[in-house]
Amino acid sequence: MTEAAYDTDNIFAKILRGEIPSHRVYEDDAVIAFMDVMPQGPGHTLVVPKAPSRNLLDADPSIFGHLLSAVQKVALAVKKAFGADGVTVMQFNEPASGQTVYHLHVHVIPRFDGIPLKPHTGEMEKPEILVGNAEKIRTALKN
Repeated sequence: MTEAAYDTDNIFAKILRGEIPSHRVYEDDAVIAFMDVMPQGPGHTLVVPKAPSRNLLDADPSIFGHLLSAVQKVALAVKKAFGADGVTVMQFNEPASGQTVYHLHVHVIPRFDGIPLKPHTGEMEKPEILVGNAEKIRTALKN
């Protein structure tokens, strides 16, 4: 089976170009991190490389080092910002794995003992909650 081509109109490409707003918590030359609008838990953040690729399977391997470094930075910040007991880091590749947006991205979700993740239902979080959560993470990144 041949992989599909990268779609420059996917939602994350539009966020990267500033065509769709996002609650950004981190950005450098190679990645951005922003709040997931349909979070599976408070502080659910996405780390997205700026280089176009559908997922890990077709990405240029040269981006992985910086991407994973940014994921670690964001994971430490969300754990601190939310006083979490741990952090779940997830990355999906192709429909059978659960991938729904075809731009490489990594989910970073603070976790709390005894509290399961919410399902990805398609229900959007209130903007004021996302704004507050983003500010907590940005503050944790500075400290």
